[in-house]
Amino acid sequence: MMTVGKRCKIVYEIREAANLLSAGKVVAFPTETVYGLGADASNPEAVRRIFEIKGRPADHPLIVHLSHPDQLGDWASEIPDEAHQLAERFWPGPLTIILKRNKRVPDEVTGGQDTVGVRIPAHPLALELLRKFGGGIAAPSANRFGRISPTSAQHVLEDLGDELEMIVDAGPCLIGLESAIVNLSGPGPMLLRPGSLTVKELEAALDGKKIALPDKKVDLRAPGMLASHYAPRTPFAVVDAAALPERLKSLLERGESVAVMALTAQGTSWPQGVTLRPMPLSPSDYACEMYSVMRKLDNGGFDHIVAVAPPNSCDWLAVTDRLTRAAF
Repeated sequence: MMTVGKRCKIVYEIREAANLLSAGKVVAFPTETVYGLGADASNPEAVRRIFEIKGRPADHPLIVHLSHPDQLGDWASEIPDEAHQLAERFWPGPLTIILKRNKRVPDEVTGGQDTVGVRIPAHPLALELLRKFGGGIAAPSANRFGRISPTSAQHVLEDLGDELEMIVDAGPCLIGLESAIVNLSGPGPMLLRPGSLTVKELEAALDGKKIALPDKKVDLRAPGMLASHYAPRTPFAVVDAAALPERLKSLLERGESVAVMALTAQGTSWPQGVTLRPMPLSPSDYACEMYSVMRKLDNGGFDHIVAVAPPNSCDWLAVTDRLTRAAF
């Protein structure tokens, strides 16, 4: 165990973290996607503390993390066959399912809606914490609301260390991108937030049943659906490769420094004043590094950060979604 500052402890085992959760405290812990800011999901006062720490709007719902599918009935009033199909295929894993809520679920967790988001994380320490705690843990990402998600304990410490008593450290997150969110509370499955699981994979688990994408008529609130999210403090833009030279020219003529996140540097001549950060060529590797790179560049003293738009394909849907919201 390591003590940081006057209050916050960084620990590598979870017994004390489970005790703090039972006492109504908020604890940061690792998942395979990003680090979460957790509280007892059945304790309204503890859940409200999450919103205070993050600066999160009270009507923005949280995801309840569970240790076993048998707990679904404690949180959902209706569990359709599709939920069992997806849970059997992808849990534990990076998938959140939206269901009709049980009446016992606090409004603080659901943002006052009649639905609740649930998932079982695929991280051994997260699962051990959930088992020792014994209940559901409500947890958004452990960062200031709207800012870059944390994929390491150090990121959490930088953002929220003054507000927390404990961070459970398990090193960098394996996936580094928030879970996919599928709504099963309506007439048919709908993907509210893309993640590392592709639409094809999700539909295959549903025996080929189509999963719709949200449109402007969807009024259900879910994590990560706001137009502006995951954003650095440095001005951030996503630019097509063809438009990049003109964008860089415009910025450099104003005497501004620019960092560029690009899939490859091959065949490209980078002018003075531009710092290149090559990014992985595969969508999963890009996603794993994306938030960490964005944080480093955000702290690098640049006037602008520009991400070259990834390929327009379903494999890149989640990365494109996060970059677009960061640039909004």
